[in-house]
Amino acid sequence: MIHARSEPVLALQGLTDGALCAEVPALSPAQARAIIAAIHRDRPLAPRPGLSRAALDAALRHGALPELAVLAHQASTRDPFEKLLFATADGHRIETVLMPLERAGRVSVCVSSQAGCGLACAFCATGDLGLARNLASWEIIEQVRVARRRLGPGRRVHGVVFQGMGEPLANLDRVSAAIAVLTAPYALAVDARAITVSTAGLPDGIRRLAELAPRVRLAVSIGSPREEVRAELMPVSRAHPLRDVLAAAGDHARATGLAPLWAVTLLAGINDSRADADLLATFARDFAAATGIAPRLSILDYNQVPGARFRRSPALAAFRDQLSAAGVRSHHRYSGGADIAAACGQLAGCEGEGWGKRARSARRSWGSTHPEPEDN
Repeated sequence: MIHARSEPVLALQGLTDGALCAEVPALSPAQARAIIAAIHRDRPLAPRPGLSRAALDAALRHGALPELAVLAHQASTRDPFEKLLFATADGHRIETVLMPLERAGRVSVCVSSQAGCGLACAFCATGDLGLARNLASWEIIEQVRVARRRLGPGRRVHGVVFQGMGEPLANLDRVSAAIAVLTAPYALAVDARAITVSTAGLPDGIRRLAELAPRVRLAVSIGSPREEVRAELMPVSRAHPLRDVLAAAGDHARATGLAPLWAVTLLAGINDSRADADLLATFARDFAAATGIAPRLSILDYNQVPGARFRRSPALAAFRDQLSAAGVRSHHRYSGGADIAAACGQLAGCEGEGWGKRARSARRSWGSTHPEPEDN
């Protein structure tokens, strides 16, 4: 941290050059880019050719580099997944996962976009927490910065997925601001095509995402193709039925040219029947016919959450075979780090003996408020 202040400050790591110039008019775009580049390359903020002491002082009068406290770090003994537990300045806990990719040395960072979540999906540990508040854009960026520092030689952040704690599209202004920093070549320089934003299904947010970040990929959690089952698993479906979500995903695909990812977590006896597979295949074929773009189907094993009533489905292979017989391709997505509760659906923001165990609290139904962060 450059210096401490008691009042809210402008978080410099969460800004693009345009945003920094807007906040500090004394800076030129080139000076703003030089400051941001130094921050994200962990270089000293010192004068250099093209960056005067006066320009630096102007930026530091307005802003600083706040930090997230790292409370814990765990590495899986089963696979090369790692999990970080952070504390925000106001005491909320969020989790981030480092996920190795197939090509050696490449890592994707799974970031949280909210402290807790207000959507209460039944198969997700975060859903039991309720929503505390949205994360600021710098808090999202800082998760990637800390993860990057923990990578050894020969490893780099290749991608970022908004699949951690929270519903990204319920915090889209901050998420899109973070994406702008992630993808800026003078900042974190992550290819936008290696960024995925995952949603439980907010149609307006899906359409806005296409406008704000047209090169970023979309992932939709399907839950179940049967509306009545999906509404039980994902209460957001009562306000936004699957047909509306898929219509918005279709608009996103037409606007961006990118195939959406449809994620289905199979639950034994709930959404894993032949009839479920056939209906899902019908939706996929209809989507491709309407948009000219076939969705990518990702079938996931359920990761056990303590106290939950669900079981991992033994029918995953048969489910995929049924999809294939119906002319729809799918892949079985590996979800690592289950032994440290870092796998899909397991993030609960608990420390110590309880870290990785589901935190029990009353669920909040969709429609609860979404508190805003105090700064960018």
